[in-house]
Amino acid sequence: MNMTKIKTVKEKQSELKSKLKEKFGFKNDNQVPKLEKIVVSVGIGKIKDDKRKIELIGDRLEKITGQKPVIIKAKKSIAQFKVREGQNSGYKVTLRGFAMFNFLDKFINLTLPRSKDFRGIDPKSVDDMGNLTIGVKEHIIFPETGDEEIRDIFGLSVTINTTAKNREVAKEFFELLGVPFKK
Repeated sequence: MNMTKIKTVKEKQSELKSKLKEKFGFKNDNQVPKLEKIVVSVGIGKIKDDKRKIELIGDRLEKITGQKPVIIKAKKSIAQFKVREGQNSGYKVTLRGFAMFNFLDKFINLTLPRSKDFRGIDPKSVDDMGNLTIGVKEHIIFPETGDEEIRDIFGLSVTINTTAKNREVAKEFFELLGVPFKK
């Protein structure tokens, strides 16, 4: 029986240095892109008056990321959106190091394949500064959320920051890491 070990994102990142150096002509290992951080954020917009739902979102975000979220406060008052300065507007978690690699492994290998009608991530999601932003419509695709929590579904945003200098290098870096892009 052939038991091949699945490589983690951290192992893949260290192996892809030579491929990227060869393809893009990098002379130094420090020019090769690396993962910096992952930011997971949730806006609480319309439910800003329901304390129970806001606490529920914070609790579920903590389960999903394994780290306590920070409350984001509005920086400006905007009358059209009925937002006042200093009012709670969302939650944010910044992952680095081991937690970042652990979350990305889970996100690529478990969560994305579980999402409904998943065909791949749009390559346009990689911005000009080398970061990838993915919107998740339903948080229940994460394995940490149980079936009893289906009542209050919310979406979240996952931003993967790298040291890549442009879109082309970043896209190649993400493909080598195993991020499933649309063909």
